[in-house]
Formats: sequence, structure tokens, C-alpha cells
Amino acid sequence: MDRSDENIDVQVSGGKQWIKTLFTSPLLIYKIIRMTVLGLLLLLSVFILPTVLQKIIIPVVTYHPVHISVKDSVEMKTEIAALEKSIKKLDKTLSDYIPSSYYMIINSTDNVFYLKKGTKVIREGRCSTGSYLLLENDKQQKWLFRTPKGQLKVLNKKTDPVWKKPDWAFIEDGLPVPSANHPSRFEYGVLGDYALSLGNGYMIHGTLWQRYLGLPVTHGCVRLNDADLEVVYKTLSVGSKVYIF
Repeated sequence: MDRSDENIDVQVSGGKQWIKTLFTSPLLIYKIIRMTVLGLLLLLSVFILPTVLQKIIIPVVTYHPVHISVKDSVEMKTEIAALEKSIKKLDKTLSDYIPSSYYMIINSTDNVFYLKKGTKVIREGRCSTGSYLLLENDKQQKWLFRTPKGQLKVLNKKTDPVWKKPDWAFIEDGLPVPSANHPSRFEYGVLGDYALSLGNGYMIHGTLWQRYLGLPVTHGCVRLNDADLEVVYKTLSVGSKVYIF
């Protein structure tokens, strides 16, 4: 065997030894895999990822500038001025409806009230309004127990009011209807200490059943608790406006 053959044998022997070392050394295998993965990640971040981000995550936005001519600009300013003028007119109309003195707002849907002066709330609380129940008798008479809505005003004020029961109160109780001024028509103490008349038999008054405040349970009048009624009575005057909606 000559020297070249010996070199070949050495190289083959060395190659076999390297392959043997490769498959018997976990640390070496780990290093090779790690370098391969890092190389792939580097390739991905440099050549592939920017293209993907540009096409998927960061789309190219093309802006189209809007050209406004001088004529359009003048027309827009004219329209804006007209709108501002209209808004001021509506604000004035609205302010004309707001009394400068004391007044009352009654929300018959939520059964709450607001005693106000101008835009300031003086007192607020629960109330009771009409039940919207319908009562009929055998004479085909009908009564719908609802609270009137709209702009009303205080027509008169009374302390220790007496309730003169209307016909429907007897029909509701299944009793015969007495004459107009029969003593059975007059009940004392059921309206509280104060009453403010709104016309047509409707009043703001107190109640013996204060636990029902906040519910639509009345025959059309507006009921308040004792403390709220006293404040409302002492604050509102004859002629004061009452808004019911």
C-alpha cells in the first residue's frame, strides 16, 4: 500500500469518526439545528416578512385630495351662517317658553315632577298620575282616568281641601249616585293639607296612599307626598304654569 492509499484510509476513517460523533453527541445536534433555525428566521425576516406585511397588514392607502373651488367655499360659508342664524332663532323660541318665575313640570310616563325657576331645578320627586283605566255604567256613561297633558296653570289654591266626590266615585264603589250636594259627596282629609286646582276637577294634592307614589294609579289628579306638596304649594302662585307630558 502506498502513501496515497494511506491518506485515503485516514480520510475515510476520519469521516466515519465525524459521522459517529455527530450521531452520538446531542449537544452537537442541538447546535446544528439551532443554527439552521436561526438562518431560516434571518432569511424570513430579511426577504419574506416585509413583503407579507406590506400586502396584508399594512395596506397602501391612496389619498385623493378634494379640491374646493372658491365658489364652493363661499356657498358653504353662506349655508353655515344660515344654519347658525336658524339655531339662534330656535334657542330664542325655546327660551321664550321657559318662564322666568316658578313653574312645574310633570312627567306622567315616569311619574316624576320637577319644580323649577328658569332652568334651575328647585325640587324634584315622585308623583302619581292617571291610571288610564276606563269605567262604564249601565247608562253607557264612560270615564277614562287620565291626567290632562299640555300647558296648564294654577287656577286657585286651598288649604285643608275637601273632596266633593263626582258621580264616577259612587259608580266605581257600586253605590247609588246621590244628589248634587248630598252630604255623602263631601270627604275630608283625603286630599292632604293642600290642593292646587288645574281646572275641570283636576288638582295637585296629597294622598293617604303615599306608598303608591311613582305609579299611575289616580283618577287624573296629580298626587304628591306631604313634604313635596308643601313646598310646591308655597312656591307656586295662582297663574303659575304647570307643564304635563
